[in-house]
Amino acid sequence: MADRGGRKLTNKTRAAAVIVSLGAEEAAEVYKYLREEEIEQLSLEVAKMEPIPPDELKDIIDDFYGLCVTQKVISEGGVDYARDVLEKAFGPQQAANLMERVSKSLRTKAFDFIRKADYKNLLSILQGEHPQTIALILSYARADQASMIIGELPVETQIDVVQRIANLDRASPDVISVVESTLEKKFGNIVSVDLMELGGVSYVAEIMNTVDRSTEKKIFDELGVKDPELADNIRKLMFIFEDIVYLDDISIQRFLREVDTKDLAVALKAGNQEVSRVIFQNMSKRSQESVASDIEYLHNVRMKDVEEAQQRIVDAIRRLEEEGELVISKGGKDEVIA
Repeated sequence: MADRGGRKLTNKTRAAAVIVSLGAEEAAEVYKYLREEEIEQLSLEVAKMEPIPPDELKDIIDDFYGLCVTQKVISEGGVDYARDVLEKAFGPQQAANLMERVSKSLRTKAFDFIRKADYKNLLSILQGEHPQTIALILSYARADQASMIIGELPVETQIDVVQRIANLDRASPDVISVVESTLEKKFGNIVSVDLMELGGVSYVAEIMNTVDRSTEKKIFDELGVKDPELADNIRKLMFIFEDIVYLDDISIQRFLREVDTKDLAVALKAGNQEVSRVIFQNMSKRSQESVASDIEYLHNVRMKDVEEAQQRIVDAIRRLEEEGELVISKGGKDEVIA
């Protein structure tokens, strides 16, 4: 989110602004509910925070208030009720944004210990479990954990798990209880949770955005045959290397400043011609000549190297989007209001 002066504020900076606004006594109360690493990160952000203009601080507090209200309404009345209340209070667009942010936050609270686990340990525990159990657990994992685990599953299991995650809607405490009893010896005590949303096509897209390109291709090749409609719905929510053609010029110029020119050359060696065209038209003449020369002298490049270079570029673009540095138009269909 940008302030009125055009600066971009990270979520950590915004959280620090809220803590400062609360005052020392109230902030100390909040700290009691945070993990040690969260306290450390937040305190560091507070320490290095620059002065924030009053009007910008008001925007941050208003946004924080909206998220608090959203979480309370969802917890007390359920998702459908919350959507109705929030639309009346904030309007459809802001309500949808608040719902999405809070729903994701709620999903991450359950099985919090999973999100801290090393993916290899998690993989060893999940191997041999039913695909539905794997899908449920991965719906609570971080997207990067889920992507690495899915990448190491057999292809037929990959497709089954991806479909099951996409079709998950919400899980009741009874379902969670079954998983608890099944995995109790492996995971220890598992917290009980209220009825809540999890999984779904959006989360699968988030996972697929993180898997390596070869795994992504294998899954989509198989899924395209088995369930083409689902494959299409997932793709619509993803950002992949070829979607660079949908970025505006300013966004392309922004991510090019973050990308290693060697990665760019390797990525474009076997890349889409249209992607190459839009990238080159957003570079200076000298940079164009330099990258073109690098591409020309590249020989015997493995497809794996091309895919890894493309993935690093996509990762940089996604990171910049999360930081509010650029806007991704998925599939070229997102409306951006200047």
